[in-house]
Amino acid sequence: MASVLTGTLSGEKSIERQIAALGPWFHNICLGGVQTAPEHFLGDYPRAKFESFRDAIPLDLTGKTVLDIGCNAGFYSFEMKRRGAARVLGIDADEHYLRQARFAAEVKCADVEFRCLPVWDVAELQEKFDLVIFMGVLYHLRHPLLALDLIHEHVAKDLMVFQSMQRGSRELIDVKPDYDFNAAAPFDDPAYPKLHFIEHRYSHDETNWWVPNRGCVEAMLRSAGFRIEAHPEEEVYLCRWQQIQTPPDGPHCVYPAKARNYERDRRK
Repeated sequence: MASVLTGTLSGEKSIERQIAALGPWFHNICLGGVQTAPEHFLGDYPRAKFESFRDAIPLDLTGKTVLDIGCNAGFYSFEMKRRGAARVLGIDADEHYLRQARFAAEVKCADVEFRCLPVWDVAELQEKFDLVIFMGVLYHLRHPLLALDLIHEHVAKDLMVFQSMQRGSRELIDVKPDYDFNAAAPFDDPAYPKLHFIEHRYSHDETNWWVPNRGCVEAMLRSAGFRIEAHPEEEVYLCRWQQIQTPPDGPHCVYPAKARNYERDRRK
């Protein structure tokens, strides 16, 4: 493995062969002078997107902990480590991407941990993080609001960087706290918060389940307990964790204490 980490021609060729063996790559990362996805359909992705909001994230993360949910090959995990984070954990449910991430960490000599863990199981970490990265995941989930609730309850402590593909209206409207059953409500307004359901595929991808409009993204974040502090890029939000009242119908998978109380009351 030592030759893989050298700058020699043989080292670059070895890295190039291993990159090819681990393909296809979605993150274009430079490893030992070799790009992992030089012909990405989105260009130099995700670096090109990162450039548009990088200054919204604290430049100095010294002593901070970071959780990168849906880390893919680890681009954002490595960037946060470069900013001095004391601990960076990347999780993903796809071992294909995790193999790429671990290889990239070895080449970069980056002290970043990668673990196979879906967002539904984040409570197993039993740890809260100063910064949570939750980018490019929401629309791949069958239960998106549940994921945000789990993150808020179990792993987020302060900041979250959130991104989701959006379609539909970019406008925002004032939504009233309540509407009478017989009164007209703005459901047909294109700007009303909408989460478009994809029964089959979108962009040839069967894992695309939902696509929100802007109003829906912002409403979901607020509902889950994240205050929007910045909107540096069209699809990206910097949010801060805030205390919220446990929803009366909060699922037990999110609020285990509620489940324990339910079992106690049921036995009475």
